[in-house]
Amino acid sequence: MATANRTPTIWLTALSVLMPVAAAQAAQAEPAGKAAKRPNIVLIVSDDQGYNDIGIQGCKDIPTPNLDAFARRGIRFTNGYVSCPVCAPTRAGLMTGRYQQRFGFEFNPGPEGQASERYGLPVTEKTIAERLKPVGYVTGMVGKWHLGFKAGMQPPQRGFDEFFGFLAGARQYLPGRRAAVAPILRGQEPVDEKEYLTDAFKREALAFIDRHTKDTFFLYVPFNAVHGPLQATDRYLKRFDGISDQNRRIHAAMLSALDDAVGEIMTKLRDSGLEENTLVFYLSDNGGPTRQTTSSNIPLRGFKGDVFEGGIRVPFMVSWKGRLPAGKVYDHPVISLDIHPTILAAAGVEPAADTRLDGVNLLPYLKGEKTERPHDTLFWRFGNQWAVRSGDWKLLKAGKDEDPMLFSLKDDIGEQSDLAAKEPERVSTLRGVYEEWNKQLASPRWEGGGRRPAAQGRPRNR
Repeated sequence: MATANRTPTIWLTALSVLMPVAAAQAAQAEPAGKAAKRPNIVLIVSDDQGYNDIGIQGCKDIPTPNLDAFARRGIRFTNGYVSCPVCAPTRAGLMTGRYQQRFGFEFNPGPEGQASERYGLPVTEKTIAERLKPVGYVTGMVGKWHLGFKAGMQPPQRGFDEFFGFLAGARQYLPGRRAAVAPILRGQEPVDEKEYLTDAFKREALAFIDRHTKDTFFLYVPFNAVHGPLQATDRYLKRFDGISDQNRRIHAAMLSALDDAVGEIMTKLRDSGLEENTLVFYLSDNGGPTRQTTSSNIPLRGFKGDVFEGGIRVPFMVSWKGRLPAGKVYDHPVISLDIHPTILAAAGVEPAADTRLDGVNLLPYLKGEKTERPHDTLFWRFGNQWAVRSGDWKLLKAGKDEDPMLFSLKDDIGEQSDLAAKEPERVSTLRGVYEEWNKQLASPRWEGGGRRPAAQGRPRNR
């Protein structure tokens, strides 16, 4: 199709995105019934898991039977995105349903001793937990927070009744002296955890469900697996004696432990008679850092830290037995920002009229009540990198001194053929769409990377 014929559609797309339509969609929640009839919500997040780090999406050497089963029982998004290619900003967007750049949360903070005084999720932004508590949900979190170190910025002050986990971006999996660098907290009190951390988080998630089978609950389980450091126990390593690359073997063991944990959480819901009344999301916070951990983003280009697809397109699934189709593959683009308004709609919670959510309630799309795309346009900004996807076209700038690149994702999922020189009008139009969106954003509240790690050079398929 000629560029001239596409331009008006793109501009109409821009206008629809730049108006507060998302808020209106989010407000179209299902009618609020009695609190007892609200569904339970479980939100599971993996860390640094590549697009290809799951059997049903192509991984051959690391079995993930439980994640594969999750996909078969629910809906798998082939174009599932996060709002940033690194950990903390994605989590800020996930918790709020808003592009995190709107409130200056653009970068990771670094270790606690180096973090800016301004670091943390602003109290002006409401988390999912803070929206669900007032309507009767018991709220729990198990795992990695990464949204604030200081008092007032920790999970117990951001809507969570129960918290077991750590506040930093990474920590040791094995008990020992170095693990104390990022202590495990129960509430706000340090605990001496002796178990392999992925197993400990699984244990605590299962215990939360056991304690609250008669309550209506929201359980947020952000695992730190499979983020570095590469550490695993013999129990999981023995499953992969046939992998000669030691780093790959440890990564496989860590992923297998994560897969076990997800499987046991789903089994607990089933055995407790809660499966049909529980909406469960699963996704990674960004793409895999291949060279550090042997993760794989095939067939995508790029890695964690990139606005190429490999940094922002991730494993992403949802399940709700009896309410959403089973075994469905959904190909329209969705983003982690959609989880917040979808949860609110499922719970029958309408945000305040002045709330502006960038995510969309996905339930009518997943049920087939709406057949159009949930989003015409999606955006990313990460320091000197930025990208805009409109339809199947994506324009991105991979660094301060690099020219924008244009890709047709429908024909080139691996972003190998730059069409910018052949499509200058489309480049100009999409750049204008991005710049209009960019005008709405705040300046970063603290400094950060925002650049591709130099050692990675220009990412290609692994």
